[in-house]
Amino acid sequence: MTVKGQSVDRAAMETMQDSLVKLGYTIYNEPSEPERLKANFAFVKTLVSALKTPHSYHFGFDSLTMVSVLRSPDDKFKVFSWHVPLNDGSYLYYGTIQLNTPDGRLKMYPLLDKTYEIKSPETDVTAGDNWYGAQYYRMIPFGADYILLGWKGHTAQVTQKVIEILSLADGGVKLGKAIFESDSTRGQARMIYRYSRNAQMFIDYDRTGNRIVMDHLAPPEERDEGQYEQYGPDMTYDAWQLQNGKLVLIPDISMMNPAAPEDDNYNDPRKPSTHPKSGLSTQ
Repeated sequence: MTVKGQSVDRAAMETMQDSLVKLGYTIYNEPSEPERLKANFAFVKTLVSALKTPHSYHFGFDSLTMVSVLRSPDDKFKVFSWHVPLNDGSYLYYGTIQLNTPDGRLKMYPLLDKTYEIKSPETDVTAGDNWYGAQYYRMIPFGADYILLGWKGHTAQVTQKVIEILSLADGGVKLGKAIFESDSTRGQARMIYRYSRNAQMFIDYDRTGNRIVMDHLAPPEERDEGQYEQYGPDMTYDAWQLQNGKLVLIPDISMMNPAAPEDDNYNDPRKPSTHPKSGLSTQ
């Protein structure tokens, strides 16, 4: 493969990708948790080796379906993210941001999952080494920033969806920004939606309307408010309108053809099954 006169060692990259695919299968299918963690350790080392290959940015990793690889619309960087299931129903998240460098050398910002150490995840603005881990499936450019939509298996009872704001500046990563405008979300740096692990939540970008559309979540009974393991879609829809540098909540919108729950972008990425707090390091 040649990119702007520079060659990518495709054979070497495909060999490493094959190794990553096999390790990924073990991460998702091995019954033993220690063996899954061991496979993930090898996975991280192999992925870093692959990314160190000159001009690896231009390799697609198309066979590596267990990892989400999102390329920014301006082609400045890619975001890698994935998860490791644990026996107690929780997850570890791993990720990194790889920059598109002119000389093809690796420059990346590791994302270190600190889910259980972030005291106020809705309001805290954090760096890449203090990441509210998620597996991202959509990136939306928004001024100088980028909106990330992510799935976050959280516990044995509760799943989450996350709207994250990503900024790259001053040689690093900033996650979170207080741009959500509604009566109940002023000051929030990210949106975290919590619902039953047995439910599916639709949330994605509507390009035509320049908005993020989503299921409205509610408990089955008013007395269950705050018990998120009971929450699920209530057949109404809300939207975050992208306008003037803000995300403005528009409640109870009309949705003529909402995506089916089985659509890939909204599925729990643990399905199908064929398919320590974390991060990547170049060291």
